[in-house]
Amino acid sequence: MEKVVKTPVGSKVFGKFNVAQASILYHMSYHGTEKFEFLEHTADAQFRAYGNTLEEAFENAALAMFNVMVDTDNVSNNISESINIESPDLDILLVDWLSELLYLSDVNQSVYSTFNVDPIKEKDDGYFLSAQIYGETLNLDKHEIDTEVKAVTYNQLEVKNLPDGWMLQVVVDI
Repeated sequence: MEKVVKTPVGSKVFGKFNVAQASILYHMSYHGTEKFEFLEHTADAQFRAYGNTLEEAFENAALAMFNVMVDTDNVSNNISESINIESPDLDILLVDWLSELLYLSDVNQSVYSTFNVDPIKEKDDGYFLSAQIYGETLNLDKHEIDTEVKAVTYNQLEVKNLPDGWMLQVVVDI
């Protein structure tokens, strides 16, 4: 059975937490609707990201992934990067999106906290995502690394269009 633990709106459950032992972060948006939630997983970190639109769900998946690593509330928007990705389907697009963010974070020694995904375009051969991301250079005096995300997996991956919006489920290797 899946265990989901939620915290009250406005409370913080950042800092050191053990995802494998299911200390689960539940993050709320300013409108009281959930952006993402962490689910219990035996060895990795698993989360669901939500959005009224597919683009908003992709933005919230990125935010969830970076919250596995650092408290994104402590990340300023001093640098920006543009991202363009083409993939044959939405599942692969999601993995490619999050993997590209991990790659940029590693190569640039940066952390990101703001993600603006343009409307995702469906093409004859798949999907196209264009986005602008914002963050800052990693500063260990400012950004305490909670958990290192090594890779985005296809394990239990879901992209669902629900009646009230989109739900993306992702497992990341930690």
